[in-house]
Amino acid sequence: MTHPLRELTVDRLRVQIFPDRAALGEAAGTAAAGEIARVLQEKGSARVILASAPSQNELLTTLTESAIDWSRVTLFHMDEYVGVDAQSPASFRRYQAEHVLSRIKPATFHGIAGEASDTESECARYKRLLNESPIDVVCLGIGENGHLAFVDPPFADFNDPLMVKIVELDEMCRHQQVHDGCFPNLDAVPSRAITLTLPALLRGKALFCAVPGPRKAQAVQDTLHGPMSPVCPATILRTHPNATLYLDKDSASLLRA
Repeated sequence: MTHPLRELTVDRLRVQIFPDRAALGEAAGTAAAGEIARVLQEKGSARVILASAPSQNELLTTLTESAIDWSRVTLFHMDEYVGVDAQSPASFRRYQAEHVLSRIKPATFHGIAGEASDTESECARYKRLLNESPIDVVCLGIGENGHLAFVDPPFADFNDPLMVKIVELDEMCRHQQVHDGCFPNLDAVPSRAITLTLPALLRGKALFCAVPGPRKAQAVQDTLHGPMSPVCPATILRTHPNATLYLDKDSASLLRA
């Protein structure tokens, strides 16, 4: 496995910079797999939250190819578009089916039903599932606008009392979905989603954050060197006691030496 070109710590957040996204994804996936294996040995079961985005492809490939007893792992994901069913090409449940569930057989995968007729009840249902037991591992990314999951700057709350909620997606977030190739144009991107909140994500005991590519460079700069503020939701990662941010040269290009 490729060693990082550079390592640093910002507040409590560990940062590793790799030469390219393949090496980044391999390192993040290997570390996450190691933590899941450790938890399984210690507790006998594990609960894991996974992000759904092209930026996570390499991490998830490495993770799902790892020698883990997935039959003892319960999986969650982070968000889903309101009004989108699991078979839609843009659905995050479909992403998980293609990139994760086609490769492994976990104990359970809990999906967010974006097509639910009562979205508030769906939020409550997912909250109950998340609260059944602690979350051991979270694999996540950072959006071009600094969001985590679909917690965009206009709706970010570091002390959100909710675990799961309905949000409006800001324009930069919706443009990112076009950049990622998930939609042909901005008009096709849904405007609302069900998402885990920042406190829900940070309840994970170990966080592995994979952020490749030049489009993420400004968000990475803001995350690590901007003021800790909901204006850049990802800055909250700097408070977590066990989080690592994995970058490549492109996403780290604006960082000062």
